[in-house]
Amino acid sequence: MKKLINDPENVVPETLAGFQAVYKDKVVVHYDSDDQPYVVRADAPVQGKVGLVSGGGSGHEPLHAGYVGKGMLDAAVPGAVFTSPTPGPILEATKAVDGGKGVLHIVKNYTGDVLNFESAAEMAELEDIEVKAIVVNDDVAVEDSTWTAGRRGVAGTVLVEKITGAAAERGDDLDACLAIAERVNANVRSMGVALTACTVPHVGKPSFDLPDDEIEIGIGIHGEPGRRREKYTNANHITDELIDPILEDLKPAAGSKVLLCVNGMGGTPESELFIVYKHAAERLEAAGLEITRSLVGNYITSLEMQGASISVLVLDDELTELWDAPVNTPAFVR
Repeated sequence: MKKLINDPENVVPETLAGFQAVYKDKVVVHYDSDDQPYVVRADAPVQGKVGLVSGGGSGHEPLHAGYVGKGMLDAAVPGAVFTSPTPGPILEATKAVDGGKGVLHIVKNYTGDVLNFESAAEMAELEDIEVKAIVVNDDVAVEDSTWTAGRRGVAGTVLVEKITGAAAERGDDLDACLAIAERVNANVRSMGVALTACTVPHVGKPSFDLPDDEIEIGIGIHGEPGRRREKYTNANHITDELIDPILEDLKPAAGSKVLLCVNGMGGTPESELFIVYKHAAERLEAAGLEITRSLVGNYITSLEMQGASISVLVLDDELTELWDAPVNTPAFVR
């Protein structure tokens, strides 16, 4: 294993120390009584605004800490690499961003994340903080896995955080923010592919074995198995293998306006992501859909995995307005 790290056990705290040094005008890194980290926007809590908290295992950067700031998240709770954060720092993050209008937890559908955010919400409510939660489950690759009950939460999480963050920033109450988050989640579908495995620092070897001439269709962001393995062919064929199940599941009406997101898994050059985008856009347009918003880049990664995911979100006028709203975070600025 060759990585730019010092000690595998210190990857997360050293990452956060560097992150804080770069973005000290936007975020503050805190630690709870058990020395577990959480990241809050520099001006938290914002009085009279619903607080948004998300989190999960590290290794998916810029998710989630990179999206802390005005117009998106109020706090993020990073666990160890590919490991859910414990309830303690989630509770502290929730308290830190409570501006008197309640707090919404945005949770990817992984068993540890769901259970630990639920526990933290129960503890917060004992301290008179109203908490509600949206569980994001946009991955069409599988219904169940060893990591989840139901579909996994993947790149659609970024879209939920951006659009819901804009709703909270404009002053929507807790129920309205939850309704917006649920609307985005109901109208977005994603699917990914891995060309290579990734290596978790404290494990020291690739997380799964993938022969050089094979790819994994439907991979999860932690390297969980997808739908199948097949021989590598070319970018257009692979893109078809991702777009087909998305369209089959989402069933967008002809004439719908959509956002198309092509997300890198961490080790894929942007040039390749644009090749995937080109063919994905051709496929959506051939299906009678109008692409009115686009996103290409590394937004939710899996360490250094080579691969990509595609997300399609059906838009309406309000969701488009919220997507276009100003945002100022380390990883997303408009």
